[in-house]
Amino acid sequence: MEKPILELLEFSIINVDKPAGMTSFVCADRVRKIVGAKKAGHTGTLDPMVTGVLPVLLNRATRLSNYFMKKDKVYFGKMLLHKDISEQQLKDEMDNFTGKIMQKPPVKSRVKRVLRERTVNKFKIIKKNGKVVEFESDVQAGTYIRKLISDLGEKIGGAHMTSLRRTRAGLFKVNESHSLEQIKEAYDEYTKGKEDKLRKMLIPAEIVKQIVTSLQVKEESLKGLLNGKPLMKEDIIGKIPNSETFSVFYKERFIGIYACISSESKNSEDSKIAAEDDEVIAKPAFVMN
Repeated sequence: MEKPILELLEFSIINVDKPAGMTSFVCADRVRKIVGAKKAGHTGTLDPMVTGVLPVLLNRATRLSNYFMKKDKVYFGKMLLHKDISEQQLKDEMDNFTGKIMQKPPVKSRVKRVLRERTVNKFKIIKKNGKVVEFESDVQAGTYIRKLISDLGEKIGGAHMTSLRRTRAGLFKVNESHSLEQIKEAYDEYTKGKEDKLRKMLIPAEIVKQIVTSLQVKEESLKGLLNGKPLMKEDIIGKIPNSETFSVFYKERFIGIYACISSESKNSEDSKIAAEDDEVIAKPAFVMN
């Protein structure tokens, strides 16, 4: 059964193709204003000149941003080499930047500038024309592509990024994204009684089950869980998954996100859960009540 579109607007995600020349915050806020949402957030900042996938979460879905934000990202971009080298030389140096790398955030970043370990799954040449190189990178969330190119440049006589487009952010792909103009057109049609275009753009935030281990609970546990009680063994249908975080459902209904309680935290003095209660599995991080 389809959700009414007003319910979707309250708990959904739009995969936006962010244009150049706009901050991620401004882009998310534009979407908020277009669809009349109270709140909107995104799942990972793109620099103003970078384009591509920017998932925008609406209203209560904003509470899930951190879970989507931690997923790997894919980018296509261009870099300019400061001196020409052979394609094989460049490939060999780029290979040295795959796997586990240490990276310090750029000077203009908002985070503390300390070395951090990041994983680069792929960093390859798409096309080389003299000093102009098109590349693809598949990286762990929190990896700075501009800094990756700069660090590569230190090994080859200099290089800098000239353009960048994000083509995937976790579950969200650029060929399934929508421009701000398309979103406005779809919402305008919705206000005139035609909801098909907007409905197709609104991704139910229950998609979180694809990235956070899901489990099913019993009907008789619903009232307590929706009132914020911890998740107990007796609430669960089936085996308890081996995970630090759970997305909890009753059939197709999303109940919330729960954080697993370790045996150490149960026994700590400041635990909010009684130590003697071994039936407790997880405490609520967000409840959809």
